[in-house]
Amino acid sequence: MQKLENHHGIITYNGLMELVEQGVITNVKPEQVNGASIDLTLADGYYRERCPAQDVTIELGKKETPTMLYATGRLVLRPGDFALAATEQIFCLPDDIAAIYVLKSSMARADLNHLNAGYCDPSWHGSALTMEFHNVLRYHTLALDPGDKCGQMYFFRGEAVPADKSYAARGQYNGHDGVQVSKGVR
Repeated sequence: MQKLENHHGIITYNGLMELVEQGVITNVKPEQVNGASIDLTLADGYYRERCPAQDVTIELGKKETPTMLYATGRLVLRPGDFALAATEQIFCLPDDIAAIYVLKSSMARADLNHLNAGYCDPSWHGSALTMEFHNVLRYHTLALDPGDKCGQMYFFRGEAVPADKSYAARGQYNGHDGVQVSKGVR
């Protein structure tokens, strides 16, 4: 893959269009490219917490994870609900580009929350982004359909990361084209 010009910092419209053309991010229509971000869309398929028969403590330090149930179609989040969902876009970040996911402001203003795990290291590749959605409303249900806008991604260029320190060598969520549940804290 040919490297873009070696400018460091946030990547804006022309550079974003080059990333799309080079396949760094796939399944992007031209109208999804903004001045300094790319709009992302919701893939079909999500996980939601399974209701246990009794109270269960999850030992995060022991790599335990909650039991999740997979579903497809419309994602309905009742007040307080949590779900893992994925983007239709697939990312193949080179060793000098990182990315950050944020909600569209209109979604945040409707009280949909994303739980701040949207950072993507250089060399994260072959994967959809898994988002952690939470409805923080008390009285209203929120719904998203596959293909709906579900946030935006900002891209940053910096120095190339050494191969043995890259996400390709050290990460645990490469090569997944759909939503991924927790593999436990490392």
